[in-house]
Amino acid sequence: MKASLKNVLDWLETKVSYADIRFVQQEEERIVAENGILSSYKLSTDRGVGIRVLANGAWGFASTYDLEQEVLLETAAKALKIAQASALCKKEEIRLAPTDKQVDKYITPIIKDPFRVNPIEKIDLLIKSTQVMLKDKVKRSEGILNFFKTNKLFLSTEGSEIEQTIFESGGGISAYAIEEGDFQRRSYPSSFDGDYATRGYEFVEEMNLLDNAEKVSEEANQLLVAPYAPEGIMDIVLGGSQLALQVHESCGHPVELDRVLGKEISFAGGSFLTVDKLNNFVYGSLKVNIVADATVTGGLGTFAYDDEGVPASKTYLVKQGKFVGYLTSREDAFKLGIRSNGSARAQSWNNIPLVRMTNINLLPGDFEWEELLGDIKKGLYLDYNKSWSIDDKRLNFQFGTEMAREIKDGKLGKIYKNAFYQGITPEFWKSCDGIGNKKFWRVWGINNCGKGQPEQLMHVGHGTSPARFRKVKVGACR
Repeated sequence: MKASLKNVLDWLETKVSYADIRFVQQEEERIVAENGILSSYKLSTDRGVGIRVLANGAWGFASTYDLEQEVLLETAAKALKIAQASALCKKEEIRLAPTDKQVDKYITPIIKDPFRVNPIEKIDLLIKSTQVMLKDKVKRSEGILNFFKTNKLFLSTEGSEIEQTIFESGGGISAYAIEEGDFQRRSYPSSFDGDYATRGYEFVEEMNLLDNAEKVSEEANQLLVAPYAPEGIMDIVLGGSQLALQVHESCGHPVELDRVLGKEISFAGGSFLTVDKLNNFVYGSLKVNIVADATVTGGLGTFAYDDEGVPASKTYLVKQGKFVGYLTSREDAFKLGIRSNGSARAQSWNNIPLVRMTNINLLPGDFEWEELLGDIKKGLYLDYNKSWSIDDKRLNFQFGTEMAREIKDGKLGKIYKNAFYQGITPEFWKSCDGIGNKKFWRVWGINNCGKGQPEQLMHVGHGTSPARFRKVKVGACR
């Protein structure tokens, strides 16, 4: 395969200013159980080659699943023709920020290869977990496990040769309590298909899905009869799972430089973090430090090189509350006169790389759990996302959560249902005056981040500890 792809690059080299080729083979295993019954089992393999060329100052891209040498050369020729046609109507010359030649191999460090674990063991885990949850008013229960193994080979006319094997594992369970006029969902370990990591089957074992199934069911039943969350302005503490989505929507997306430069306007909007604000804007309080870190162990956005062959890195986005950095591709980084921080990724072989989140992490603070709650006289603890809404500049938002708990005189109290909170991104983060310490910090995995036209789904991570925010507007969906 490598020899065939090198032949294609040799053919392109004298015709273009730059070219790269990505061979991607992805294996996926997805298991879904509902109400104690296996509802679906999927085992699939997909592979192909994407060829990207830069000629006459414009991009061309073409892809194929046929790996015959003749077809690969035809695909390269097609990419070249697209670049030449695009150059006729270009508005500006595309140029790339420099990067070093890389010759390397990388494999996700794992203990148990999930594809070598007997499917019966995985199915049995979900069947038993969903059976346990069917109690009282829980009329529907669901369990999901998903595993990926992605082999990538990247070659470029700059001499890079990179091989990567990425493993991803995860899943979760959910219970739905239902009675006339209402239903409530309770999830574990996180909402929307659970939690994911670049780890092996040991990650699933550590979730202890079966051991937590009864608690999930009990809390779903409790939510069904719980009172609605109170309304007003009060102090809140966000749990790590919900805070992960908060970071995703109100920091991760607005720091994507292609979005800032207007490339997402027609689909998902722009960003309030315009280039004039770089190093010149207060995003949050002094306690807020947010990094893009594709090197953190186990993060769903962890890898060795992005899909442009740029090494994974750790980059500050917000430092002591000040906005200091973007997620970049080589093309967009050039416009700011900086090097790419390795944030260009494609969903698969037949997609062109876009600026995507890696692991966007809120760094831990120094608070103990009791200290976060300690001086709150009346407030709410909120966790596990239920709904979200945010405008196309990533400024005004509203998030609903599965679970809310009263905070009264520094202690957790009764359960509330249908809670939401809302705010304006920089004002919200300025109100953050406490973040949990390292022992509460973990990286959550989100496997359905959408972007681009045609849309690409990307797997990303978010490291968080529970955090406290002052004077936030809260309410309940009735």
